[in-house]
Amino acid sequence: MSIFKGSGVAVVTPMCDNGEVNYEQFAKLLEFQITNGTDAIIVCGTTGESSTLTHEEHLEVIRYCVETVAGRIPVVAGTGSNCTETAVYLSQEAEKAGADGLLLVSPYYNKATQNGLYAHFRMVADSVKLPILLYNVPGRTGCNIAPETVVRLCRDVENIVGVKEASNNISQIAHLAAISDGKVDIYSGNDDQIVPILSLGGKGVISVLANVAPRQTHEICQKFFDGDAEGSCKCQLDAMELCNALFCEVNPIPVKKALEMMGLCNGALRMPLTRMEPANAARLEKAMKTYGLL
Repeated sequence: MSIFKGSGVAVVTPMCDNGEVNYEQFAKLLEFQITNGTDAIIVCGTTGESSTLTHEEHLEVIRYCVETVAGRIPVVAGTGSNCTETAVYLSQEAEKAGADGLLLVSPYYNKATQNGLYAHFRMVADSVKLPILLYNVPGRTGCNIAPETVVRLCRDVENIVGVKEASNNISQIAHLAAISDGKVDIYSGNDDQIVPILSLGGKGVISVLANVAPRQTHEICQKFFDGDAEGSCKCQLDAMELCNALFCEVNPIPVKKALEMMGLCNGALRMPLTRMEPANAARLEKAMKTYGLL
């Protein structure tokens, strides 16, 4: 049983101007997502600036999200770390907080061999009962989870059920789909590749775009599931200019700016992330107007 099917938003973590988490704005964003048809909330991922949250903040954001969503849709908590012990701790605490699933990024900076990745993910998975999605984003981590390692983990470990694939390598993802024998739930980790990955049997997307366009991102997936591949493709292509603008600077700088333009959050970021460059902000604003968000 998949944790979710469709569009899961990689939700931002709103900040106050003084750097503290803005829970009032966070509640507003969560309600906006649920009202507009998002299929799952992915909290404390890359887009949620998890790398600059303290452990206490990280867990409090997860708890607040679970309490606010109140079972209306699944909440998947990002609990990965480059330290296995830390990943175990965060995962166990997220389970206690009531998360429906976990998202585990591959160890970053120190990297690991494929055997090391297997041992790392297995140790975390064995410490909890929640279903787990691996997160493959070598552009951020410097470490690629090979398709064979993903399949091995999903076959050997009952609660490792799938992967968020953000390698940008469609050939690798196709290979994963070909060797997985249906045992791996594959989610697109890139908003410009939702339909290609759905066409390979993917279950959906973990999306940055959905922060600002939850209904439209849901529709890309739902039309495909309903057999309207042409309509799904059109929705995907219509969103491409905005997808590109949302990644013209490092994520989540542009999406926080976009949410600020929409009046949903103040756009504050934690260092070392800084406010969007004016020229890029103008490009983003143009794309949002073209897409009908402003």
